[in-house]
Amino acid sequence: MTHSAPKEPPVKKQGKKDSQLIIRINAQERDDFVALCESLDTSAAREIRRFIRAFHKEHE
Repeated sequence: MTHSAPKEPPVKKQGKKDSQLIIRINAQERDDFVALCESLDTSAAREIRRFIRAFHKEHE
């Protein structure tokens, strides 16, 4: 009979998304942005995170 090695705990991903930023924007602008992101095969959240990273890097 063979025994398998004990399972190791899952490795935490670096950069885990564990916080939210709530903003208020015009509903039409939001809908247009989400639709544009979908047409470009991306998500609104992904593009906002990308903007935040670039903005932060630019102003370090």
